Amino acid sequence: MTGDRDTIFALSSGRPPAAIAVVRVSGPRAREALERLIGRVPQPRRASFAHVRNPATHDVIDEGLALWFPAPNSATGEDVAELHVHGGRAVIAAVLSALANLPGLRHAEAGEFTRRTFENGRMDLTAVEGLADLVAAETEAQRRQAYQQLRGLLGDRAESWRQRLIEALALAEAGIDFSDEEDVPKDMMSRALGLIRPLGEEISKAGAGHGERLREGLRVAIAGPPNAGKSTLFNRLARREAAIVSPFPGTTRDVLEVHLDLGGYPVTVLDTAGIRETKDQIEREGVRRASEQAGSADLVLWVVDATAIDWPNFSVRSALTCAPNAVTWLVINKMDLLTEEEKRTVESRFIKDEAVNLCSSTTGAGVDKLVNVLSGFVEHFFTPEAALVTRERQRAHVKETVLELERARGAAQEGREEIMAEHLRLATRALGKLLGRIDVENVLDVIFRDFCIGK
Repeated sequence: MTGDRDTIFALSSGRPPAAIAVVRVSGPRAREALERLIGRVPQPRRASFAHVRNPATHDVIDEGLALWFPAPNSATGEDVAELHVHGGRAVIAAVLSALANLPGLRHAEAGEFTRRTFENGRMDLTAVEGLADLVAAETEAQRRQAYQQLRGLLGDRAESWRQRLIEALALAEAGIDFSDEEDVPKDMMSRALGLIRPLGEEISKAGAGHGERLREGLRVAIAGPPNAGKSTLFNRLARREAAIVSPFPGTTRDVLEVHLDLGGYPVTVLDTAGIRETKDQIEREGVRRASEQAGSADLVLWVVDATAIDWPNFSVRSALTCAPNAVTWLVINKMDLLTEEEKRTVESRFIKDEAVNLCSSTTGAGVDKLVNVLSGFVEHFFTPEAALVTRERQRAHVKETVLELERARGAAQEGREEIMAEHLRLATRALGKLLGRIDVENVLDVIFRDFCIGK
């Protein structure tokens, strides 16, 4: 990216053709660009009808609305101009070409408008990340979480934490520097400790949610022995033929996935290979991947064939030990192949067991109930507190802050006041990195590479 002296422009609305196109200009020559293209500068923040002309030929390109936002009261903090014209490809190309031919103007790079907003102090880094997530949001819950971040849910809270840390640091340093002064209270250190103890608990609690999962989607792995109907169930949940279904065991050899929207929450469902001992090298690799996915999933649906169960010796507990590191539900499939008497016996046996689901993925019986139970699990998984920390970068800085506060408390208990103050400084620095106040250059390119041109 080049410096702030450049004036940048880009199409900021959707891909053409469209009813309306918004072309945005930001920088010191935005005012001049308006004068050259429409012959005047409208009143600030008021839409004005205008004919847009090519400055080189004076030909009218289109007619539309022009808006003028003088610095610093604009989206980027710089002078900003907008042209709202018809959204045809030829119109947009002509407007962009006219701007490109003006001296001192250049096409914006991906995310450059938002980067300038950040660099000019109009947004902190957590809000920038929220904007990126809002653009990428596919479900209602993702939209809500991203909008909360954009509006400062984490940023405002982190700034509040930082100010309280600065106050504690000031008390600690005053206790060190003026310990011999008679007119300085003797309880400076205890007052500082009184601030950081509840603060550490508050910050630690804030970092304990599942915000990243809401961005990425909760992962549900369908696992179990071969030929239990896992792929048929997978297709039922996907509502399409996403996996090959075959009566022969071992058909699924790789991990397939579909993305679902359950009640506004994003869910990724994984279809895995049947888990069994095998000499086939390719199938063995599929089994390894299946076990790996089951171990890292948020929920495992362990699918078994109702007709293959040794009912007198069957134990739900033993069946659910196949994925010990994840929340696991038992799905007894192929219920349609049991006799009516067998169905009644099985249903009465598991009627009160919430971890057992009965269905037939072939007929669809019981699948809707499974989806409803799954939706409830997903909604409970994403509690309101989970939305505070939404990225691994944020979580790392929150953990760093909590660790430094714990070290500060330990140093204070050992009577090492200067060490305590140093850890408070490091905790304050960690929150500064969270907000993008310091050490930010190495993360900016990573964040802005996912933005589109014109954002």
